[in-house]
Amino acid sequence: MKMDKIDKDIIRLLTKNGRISYVEIGKQLGLSRVAVRERVSKLVEEGVIEQFTVVVNSEKFGKEVSAFFEIDCEPSSLVNVAEALTENMNVASCYQMTGPSTLHMHVLVDNFIALERFINEELYALEGITRVESHILLRRFKSRSGLKL
Repeated sequence: MKMDKIDKDIIRLLTKNGRISYVEIGKQLGLSRVAVRERVSKLVEEGVIEQFTVVVNSEKFGKEVSAFFEIDCEPSSLVNVAEALTENMNVASCYQMTGPSTLHMHVLVDNFIALERFINEELYALEGITRVESHILLRRFKSRSGLKL
């Protein structure tokens, strides 16, 4: 899909405030509500906008420990390990990466007891993992969801 400046402006406004009305977007961009709705629908249909969601502050939600993992897997087990991890409610994100680590994973848990339980009972229980390295988040300086426009 070829996006023009108006499409990008609509996405920028929705990224800042996902609850902004089509009427308000239209006012800011000089479009009718119907024109905005049609453009947003097309952006969704084309997969440019994947979903409308809420970004929750994990710490205020009770997930006080944030940990990042680098996980090496046997090549034949990579997909099975990744799929098992993505099904786990503690896993916020999981990516296949280049470089020394095969999978990069972000985990959010309530406390260090829950982190220990996750590592010992859920992560180490998966077959095909050859190495796990963890990093605990001490302080967040910047965090964002999606594309910064």
